[in-house]
Amino acid sequence: MTPVFAHGSLRLYLLSLLDERPRHGYELIQALRERFGGTYSPSAGTIYPRLAKLEEEGLVTKAADGRKTVYEITPAGRAELAAREGELGAIEDEVTDSVRRLATEVRSGVNAAMRSLRADLASAARQARTEFTGNGAARAESETTEAHTEPSEARPHSDAASPDNAGSSTTARADSNRALHEAEMVLNEFRQQLRADLRTQAYRSRVPADTVSDLRRQLADVRASILASLDKSL
Repeated sequence: MTPVFAHGSLRLYLLSLLDERPRHGYELIQALRERFGGTYSPSAGTIYPRLAKLEEEGLVTKAADGRKTVYEITPAGRAELAAREGELGAIEDEVTDSVRRLATEVRSGVNAAMRSLRADLASAARQARTEFTGNGAARAESETTEAHTEPSEARPHSDAASPDNAGSSTTARADSNRALHEAEMVLNEFRQQLRADLRTQAYRSRVPADTVSDLRRQLADVRASILASLDKSL
């Protein structure tokens, strides 16, 4: 993933967040996650060293609040923000661009995952049709042979499945369960990433009223396509 903040920008952005109100480290991480609509969540290893540097420079102070450490901007920190107000505006533009870029990367990943899922389902359907056709031909040949067998040569019929058929059935079931698990993972990833996209756009008031109906219609089309592919395998 490409860098979200330019060099030194995160430091100034943390000051702007603390200018809104005092926060502890996890609250700062949450605030950044919300500003980016869930597409970016900095680690503690990214946030706390910068907070320590800001404290060292006298721009923030920290105080214990139970088991948490709360950070608060100082007058020197506010003066720093006022002096670099133009830079802060540029950082806000960087955040907007970063959100748009991250959302594009997320959509690309979802599209690739959906293409892979469709390809896997189509392949599984083709394989199932091939196996079904082959088993049908084998049964027809077996029934024809039994019909022409003399009574004296006829053998007792056994209801037990042959080892080959049992093994094939077990393999098919395992493949089906594996495909189901992967499909559920793809759907969960799709839900999380689309949710992040929508939150990003909603933060900027860019989610029109017809978005829900469009989403419902397109998801219904995808579901119908996948079910049709599965029905062909029966």
